[in-house]
Amino acid sequence: MIKNKEKRERRKKTVPIWIGILVFIGAFIIGILSKLLIQPSWMADYSMKWSEKIGTKLTGISYGEGELNKYDLYLPKDSSKANYGLVVYIHAGGFTSGDKSDDEEMLAWLCKKGYVAAGINYTLRTEFNNASVLQESNEIKAAIPQVVEEAKRNGYNINKMTVAGGSAGHTLAMIYAYRDADEAPVPVVFTFGAVGPSSFYVEDWGIFGLGVDNDESRTAGAGLFSVMSGSEITPNEIADGSYASKMKAISAADWVCENPIPTVVAYGACDHVQPFEASKRLEAALKENNVDYKYYVLPHSGHGLQNDNKISRQWMETVEEYLDRYMGTN
Repeated sequence: MIKNKEKRERRKKTVPIWIGILVFIGAFIIGILSKLLIQPSWMADYSMKWSEKIGTKLTGISYGEGELNKYDLYLPKDSSKANYGLVVYIHAGGFTSGDKSDDEEMLAWLCKKGYVAAGINYTLRTEFNNASVLQESNEIKAAIPQVVEEAKRNGYNINKMTVAGGSAGHTLAMIYAYRDADEAPVPVVFTFGAVGPSSFYVEDWGIFGLGVDNDESRTAGAGLFSVMSGSEITPNEIADGSYASKMKAISAADWVCENPIPTVVAYGACDHVQPFEASKRLEAALKENNVDYKYYVLPHSGHGLQNDNKISRQWMETVEEYLDRYMGTN
C-alpha cells in the first residue's frame, strides 16, 4: 500500500511538467497556423512566388549528419557583383515542426532584392529524440559557414550577413546574432524577426504556471526548462535561481551586451504562446547597450500579430529600411 501511494505521488508530481510542455508546444503550433492563415494584403510587398526569373535555387544541401541537417540556397540572377550580403531566415514551428520551404516566398523576396538568401532546417524535437533549443542553435551555428562557402563556390562572395526568423526561428536567429556573431565567417550586421522567446526566466513564464512559489510550479519549471536547455534542471535549482546559468546559452537577451547587433523585432502584448514579459528583457538589453534597434509592440495581438495591421506593416517597412541601411545591394 505504501509503495502504491508513493507511485501515485510521483505521478502527480510529473503531471505539471508534461502539461506545461504539451501546452507550450501546442500553443506554438496554433500560433504559427494563425500567422499563416491570416495574411493582410500588404504582405504581398514582402513575399513573392519563386521563379527562375529571380535567380537560382539550390535545395536540400547537407551541412551535417542529421536527417534534417539541410539548407536551401537562393542565388540572385545578377552574379556580376564582387560581394553579396547573405540573409539567413530560420523557420518557425515551436522547435518541434516546420520546414525551410515554409519561408520560400520570404526567401524569394530577399533574393529578388539582390541578396543571397538561405533557409536552414534543424533537428526538431519529437517523442523519439531529446533535441533541445541548445542543440538546434548549435546546428544553425554549424550550418552558416557552409552556407557561405557554398555561395562562394557558386560565384557569390559573401562579405556580410543578416540572420532572421519567426517564432522559434526568431529565437535561433537571435541566439546566433548575439551569442555566436564573434565566430561567424562574415560580419553579422543586422538581425530581425518576430515573437521569438528571447530569454528563459521562470518569473516571465507565468502564462505556463511558472514562477509561482510552490512545489508544483517549480517542478513544472524544471521540466520545461530541462527540455529547452538540454540540461537537467531540478526544482531546487529553480528555487535558488541557479538554473539561470544553464539557461544562458539559449537566452539571447543575455548575450546582447557582447554583440550589440542592430535589431528590429515585433511582439504581441496578448501573446499566450511566447510570454510577452520575456520580450521586455530583450528590449531592456538593447536599450542598455545602445543598440540601434526598433522594438514594436502590437497591443491587441497574440502570437500571429494579426490584430494590429498598421503596426505590423510599420515593422516590416522598418525591416526593409534596416536591410537597405546595413546590407545594401551594391
